[in-house]
Amino acid sequence: MSKAASSNTQERTPLSPAPLMQLATGFYSFETFATAVELNLFTRLAGGRRVTVEELAAELGFEHRPADLLLVACASLGLLVKDGDAYRNSPLAEEFLVVGRPAYFGGFVRYCEHREYLGWHRLMEALRGNRPVTWDPRTQDSVFADVDPEMLELFWEAMHSLSMSTAACLADVFDFTGHARLLDVGGGSGAFPIVLCRRYPHLRATVYDLPHVCRLAQDKIDAAGLGEAILTQSGDFRAGDLPGSHDVILLSNVLHDWDEGTDRDLLAACHRALTPGGVVLISELLLNTERTGPPAAALMGMNMLVETAGGKNYSAEEITAWLVGSGFEDTHVIGLDAAGANGVVVAHKH
Repeated sequence: MSKAASSNTQERTPLSPAPLMQLATGFYSFETFATAVELNLFTRLAGGRRVTVEELAAELGFEHRPADLLLVACASLGLLVKDGDAYRNSPLAEEFLVVGRPAYFGGFVRYCEHREYLGWHRLMEALRGNRPVTWDPRTQDSVFADVDPEMLELFWEAMHSLSMSTAACLADVFDFTGHARLLDVGGGSGAFPIVLCRRYPHLRATVYDLPHVCRLAQDKIDAAGLGEAILTQSGDFRAGDLPGSHDVILLSNVLHDWDEGTDRDLLAACHRALTPGGVVLISELLLNTERTGPPAAALMGMNMLVETAGGKNYSAEEITAWLVGSGFEDTHVIGLDAAGANGVVVAHKH
C-alpha cells in the first residue's frame, strides 16, 4: 500500500450511528412540538411573557418534573429561549405559533398530530397495498370528500397555515403586476389569493374548488375583508373544463395529489382556459432530476402514498414535459424557499 493510500485510510472519518439515532428518534421532537401546540404553550407566552417552571406547572396543573422537561425540550428545539430563571418564546415561535397571528402554523402541526401521525403507523400497509390508509377509496371519491367535517376543517386549517407563508414567498419571486385575473385551481382556503391580492391590489382572483371547500374559503376571504377582490366558484377540476377569462392560473400542491393521467388532463384544461398570453404557475415540492431528494419532496411523496390513491411528488422535468405536451411554451423554474414548496414551474400560452 502506498504512503498516500495509507494516509487517506488513517484520515478517513469513522462512521457513526449518530445520524441513524437522529432518524430513529425524530418522533421525540415532533411529539414534543405537537403537544406544546396542543397546550397553547406559545400562545400563553405571546407578547414577550416569561414563565418559570413553577408558574407553568401551576398554570397547566402539572407537577414540577413534567413542566421542567417540557420547557427544556422546547428550548432545545429552538422554540423557547431561556431568560434568567424563566422561558419565553423564541422569535420563530412568536411569529408562527401564536394563535391569531397572520402566519399561524399551528393548524398544520395539529393536523399532522391528529391525522397523519396515526396514518404513518400503517405505512407498511400502504406500501404493500399501494393504497391510502387514512381513508377508504371503496367508500369515498377522494381524500377531499365531505365525509368527516371535523377532520376536513382541521385539514384546511393546516393547509391555510402552510399556504399563507408559501404564498408570501411566491409573491416575492413572481411579479403579478402584468396580470389582472387569477384562477386558483384547487385553491382550498383561499390563502394564496388573500396574500396575492393584498400584495397586488389591482389583482382579482377566483378560488375554484369543491362546494364544501368553497364555503370554508369564503369564510377566510370575508375575514380578510377581500370579498370584492376574491370570488369562489364551485366545481371539480377533474370533470373537464375550467372557468375561462383568466390570464394566470395557479396550481399549488395540486399535482402531487393525483396520478400522471389526471395531472396531464388538468394541465390541458388549464391551457384551454387561459387567455392568450396567459401563464400557469405550478408551486410544488419538486424532486431533483436524479430522483434522490431533496428530503422534503421525497418524504412528501411518501405522505401521498399514505393519504392519496395515486399521488406522488414529481420533478420539474416531468411537469415541464406534461406542460409542453399540453401546448405550453417558454417553460422555466423559479426556486422557492418556502415551507410548502421549493420551486414554481412557469409556462406560457401563446
